[in-house]
Amino acid sequence: MTRRLVRGFDWLAPIALGAGSFLLVAGHRILDPGNIAWLQGQDPKTHYLGWAFFRDGPWTMPLGANPRYGLDLGSSILLSDSHPLLAFIFKPFSPYLPEVFQYFGPWILLCFLLQSWFAWKLAGLFSEDRLQRLLAAGFFVFAPPLLWRLYGHLALFGHFLILAALYIRFNPRPRRRWPEWAVLLTIAALVNPYFLAMVLALWLSDLIGRVRDRRAAFTIVAAEALATMLWIALVAWQAGYFTTTPGVGGVAYGRFHLNLLDPFNAEEWSYVLAALPRVADHYAGSNFLGLGVVLLLIWAVPVAWPTGAFRKFVSFTDLKVVGPILLCLLAFAVTNTIGVGAQVFHLPLPEAVLNLAAIFRASERMFWPVFYCIVLLAIFLVVTGYSRRTARVLLAIALVVQVVDTSAAWRGLRSRLMVTPSSTWDSTLVDPFWDTAAGRYRKLRIIPPHPHSSNWATLAYYAATHGLATNAVYLARVDGEALARSLTAADRTLNTGRYNRNTLYVIDERTLPTALAGIDPSRDLLARIDG
Repeated sequence: MTRRLVRGFDWLAPIALGAGSFLLVAGHRILDPGNIAWLQGQDPKTHYLGWAFFRDGPWTMPLGANPRYGLDLGSSILLSDSHPLLAFIFKPFSPYLPEVFQYFGPWILLCFLLQSWFAWKLAGLFSEDRLQRLLAAGFFVFAPPLLWRLYGHLALFGHFLILAALYIRFNPRPRRRWPEWAVLLTIAALVNPYFLAMVLALWLSDLIGRVRDRRAAFTIVAAEALATMLWIALVAWQAGYFTTTPGVGGVAYGRFHLNLLDPFNAEEWSYVLAALPRVADHYAGSNFLGLGVVLLLIWAVPVAWPTGAFRKFVSFTDLKVVGPILLCLLAFAVTNTIGVGAQVFHLPLPEAVLNLAAIFRASERMFWPVFYCIVLLAIFLVVTGYSRRTARVLLAIALVVQVVDTSAAWRGLRSRLMVTPSSTWDSTLVDPFWDTAAGRYRKLRIIPPHPHSSNWATLAYYAATHGLATNAVYLARVDGEALARSLTAADRTLNTGRYNRNTLYVIDERTLPTALAGIDPSRDLLARIDG
């Protein structure tokens, strides 16, 4: 009976921590699949709209292509960051789902649960004390880089993928890891490319470690690596990674870099610590450790070397192999635009290198595996360097500080997510013309086409709710050649006045004189409606 209770606690404790944290930070309203009121920020809008167009479109090859959302622009479910994994799962059931259906709220709950679960498992690799493990998991759940993503980067809330990779990497038990890595890499590829890159880096460290320690022959490891990479390439293709080539991204590598003071820069994430100076337009999200983790690091200093705790951590993490990989991720996050507070230093790099690195333009995200290893280091040193009772007390005090102090920011997040539920968004398109037009046309095009036009959200929502395909979109990347072809076609349409009968056109103010010169009043209507 006692053993059953212990096993039950091992399952229930981290799940309860994750669920409780979700309710505290996010609230319950986002779990309603019909509630899209909370998805009205710029990024959440394109996440939801990408899914809304994808669910009603036919299956294509690759499966993730989403041509109705981004006409002629090489669009995919990945490029609207609409979570390909969940889109693939729910699309077959679309005819049976409500007209308005979002899966991002349940995804956030799942992420809270799995973040807590894998943090619990990680702590279990070096501590058998269940209270210590539960307290340790709290620091990973209340990590500012994780919670900051609730401002809008919803697929990127899946930080549990990083913790799962660290758990597989640090688990010393001999077993076949290839299936675990293959599954994790597949899921990461179907969630977000940044997670795929991070998990690939940790997987690479595992391959190197296996060869170095002679746990597997080089030929076997090489064969596994080749098979895995071929499989991931196939998955990436189907998810829509290659529907566009590097083109219009809008942000160069080095713009969103990791400032070297970011781990200790509270920004809005602390009542106690003040924000440190930094270059404002280079900010892409918090990488603050949290005041509680800072306290753990301070308490860890006196015991790190005298007790041999740090040496144990080096052995536990196989730091001789993992360390260089983490340093590479850190260097990529820092970029060649090195920021130290408000000071910025630029290192010249070849144009070809900058263009390749710009694929991951929000480079500061590559710091996340390093971030979680720092958190793990602080917890490990306290647990290993102090007595069980003292470690419990220190972990408990620091966790309370972490949760309370970071509430300076996440309380505002909660108010954004707990808005009054609604299955519609407000729209400025109120004239009866729009309903009439929707019955006559199959497409809506903006001229000139642009991946981030000023009225994209209003027009895309109108198109989604009326079953029209559109090029009024907001995409992470756009194929430069496809955009150029689309611009040429739009110019030709304006100059010749040959408009497609099945298409409703929205003309930019700057192109109005050309449009006026090319219309046929007996056939065409050019009007200003609702602005």
